[in-house]
Amino acid sequence: MASTTQVLLPGDTIPTSALPTPNNPKKPLTLGPGLRHIPPSTIVASIAGSLSTDNKKNAAWVEYNSGRYTPSANDLVIATILTSTADTFNCTLTPHTPTTSLPHLSFENATRKTRPQLPPHSLVYARIVSAPRDSPVELTCVDPSTGKSEGLGPLKGGMLFPVSLGMARRLLAGKKGGVMVLEGLAEKMGFEVAVGRNGVVWVDGGSVKNTLGIGRALQEVDREGLGERGQRKVVERVLRGL
Repeated sequence: MASTTQVLLPGDTIPTSALPTPNNPKKPLTLGPGLRHIPPSTIVASIAGSLSTDNKKNAAWVEYNSGRYTPSANDLVIATILTSTADTFNCTLTPHTPTTSLPHLSFENATRKTRPQLPPHSLVYARIVSAPRDSPVELTCVDPSTGKSEGLGPLKGGMLFPVSLGMARRLLAGKKGGVMVLEGLAEKMGFEVAVGRNGVVWVDGGSVKNTLGIGRALQEVDREGLGERGQRKVVERVLRGL
């Protein structure tokens, strides 16, 4: 279970006692956004925020509010195809981040003959493989351990809705994030959703009306900072309008 342990400022050193205690001692420590490893064993904060840990995943990261997305390894993102070269797609994550690289063969069962044909402005749901400071961020649409897409890949149809980075993190956290509006809507209607850590949500409700209703509901919860009671009212209003 994720838990917040202390407030950090940039440059603060993280004590060993504050790091997660993994259920599996052999599982390597994963550092998420806001933390940096200085060899051999020092971990420091690179941004201000609250230190959060997850013992099950043996992961640590800094929760923070920011208006600009900073790519980090393992983030799930929604990327927009800009151009295609002989071997890669050049993509954008936000107007403020450099172009990222998505190899043509980073799709399930892709070969040089069967690789997807994605024209400019196509959307893909991807995971960040690495985010080095001195070279382009690399994306993938497969789980490296299985070679399967695991829900990643081209997003066809639907619409994109911008949300705050904090809302994106809450949605990706599932029930721990405290957002129940999608769960409430799903009891009465079917739809598909993909959440990008880069502050966008892709929604396909099967029709323009349903898609707009779901996307705008998410944005209202985000904008108004609604709790459970407020979210239930939003769900009821959306369902009445269908």
